[in-house]
Amino acid sequence: MIYIFDLDDTLYNERHYVESGLRAVASYVESTWGVNKEVGTKELTTLLDKNGRGRIFNDYLAMHNIADTKSNVKACVSAYRLHKPSLTMPSAHLSLLNALPSPLYLVTDGNKIVQSNKVDALNIAPLFRRVFITHRFGVKHAKPSLYCFEKIKKAEKCEWRDMVYIGDNPSKDFVNLNKMGMPTIRVLTGVHKHVVAKPGYDAAHTINHLNELTSIKL
Repeated sequence: MIYIFDLDDTLYNERHYVESGLRAVASYVESTWGVNKEVGTKELTTLLDKNGRGRIFNDYLAMHNIADTKSNVKACVSAYRLHKPSLTMPSAHLSLLNALPSPLYLVTDGNKIVQSNKVDALNIAPLFRRVFITHRFGVKHAKPSLYCFEKIKKAEKCEWRDMVYIGDNPSKDFVNLNKMGMPTIRVLTGVHKHVVAKPGYDAAHTINHLNELTSIKL
């Protein structure tokens, strides 16, 4: 069986990356407009918990009477996306990846620079035969597209049933893989853990924690 993993909220807690990014934005705002970064980090975290990420930088700038112009918000977004995060892979997950038979693959959606920085910060690239950041091939090839999975299938000269995908987001991670007869496993962690999937969208198997992976009979 060829194990293919999602990244965010599957291999590590994405909240840690988000908080790292908010600290980077608070630091940028301090250096540009003089707002204390420690205070700013707390305020940004509060805004995140209250309203989500949608207009967080607009609201934060407005709180401090800084014009939330397109250019100012864009500068905050850049500070967030371009920062080098400090992330740690849970030791149990690292042990699991090292214990699984090779080859392993990673398929993750998201901004190319952001996802690459996450992989570098976690120092996990050597664990995988190949890391697929779907946006490198164009946004149209993001999940639920099968594009990257088809590349793995071709490289390994295998059938869909010989691969398994482990992810957390039932809105896109599993639906098309299910149709191809590929085993899928949903980890109930992160922001999607309580989401009730639409018919056909959930994984074939569900686990509460990644370290339960080897208990699934495939």
